[in-house]
Amino acid sequence: MPVEKINPVGLTRPVGYHHVTVSTGTRTICVAGQTAHNVDGEVVGLGDLATQIEQTYANVVTALEGAGATFADVAKLTMYVVGWSVDQLPALSDGIGRAAARLQIDPRSALTLVGVQALVEPDLLVEIEAVAGLP
Repeated sequence: MPVEKINPVGLTRPVGYHHVTVSTGTRTICVAGQTAHNVDGEVVGLGDLATQIEQTYANVVTALEGAGATFADVAKLTMYVVGWSVDQLPALSDGIGRAAARLQIDPRSALTLVGVQALVEPDLLVEIEAVAGLP
């Protein structure tokens, strides 16, 4: 596997992500921000952050597969959440957990979560970008 996930001594022990990933591959795959659209372009989970996160992870996996990669190859995720506040943490955790179970993935990677005012469409609550490495 071309991606090593580590949590260096001296940093807090993270829950749900890794502080550092090291990609040793020679191909880099950049997945543009994926959202909670289904294949027909409809938003899945209107007003439901957990459901939108689950669908968004599914779309990231589909995009990676299109490039010949898997979620295990992910070196970095950036997640944008509309109106982020700490009270959304249970929905975030639920959505990631459901995605992991449905997609049979380990969702932990280097992850940055960014709270934003809005996304490209008003019904979207989350967008996820991914960077992966392949040999």
